[in-house]
Amino acid sequence: MFASTHSPGRAHHGAMSGLYRQVGISTSVDNASSHRLVAMLYDGLLESLAEARGAIRNKDIEAKCRALTRAARIVDEGLKGGLNMAAGGTMVQGLSDLYTYIANRVLHANLRSDAAAVEECCRLVEPLRDAWNQIGAQVAAQPASPRVRA
Repeated sequence: MFASTHSPGRAHHGAMSGLYRQVGISTSVDNASSHRLVAMLYDGLLESLAEARGAIRNKDIEAKCRALTRAARIVDEGLKGGLNMAAGGTMVQGLSDLYTYIANRVLHANLRSDAAAVEECCRLVEPLRDAWNQIGAQVAAQPASPRVRA
């Protein structure tokens, strides 16, 4: 679903790490799994949306613009940019469409200082983040299986 898994492990991971760094997620991405990197993007997006909500409430235009610009970059460059459209099928297309919608709502929120649009984005992203974290918990709980080479 997210970025191709058929490329060499470290090379692919390095490319994805660079992408995540570019959108402002500045934690220890070098040692994070691909799954963890996506979780960090969801967390960073929700954090940016919360900052924007507060900035709109406080009429702090500069902080609102900074937070929503970061949110838009996370959606476009991180989440949407990390999708593997060729291998993902209809689920990935659905996520891509949802990310496009969220990016448009973030843009609207920025242009209009629309707190309701920010809230809508939060309501759309939170279930994705929660489901992604559940998948991670399930994967972590499973014993490691030997890799089969083709």
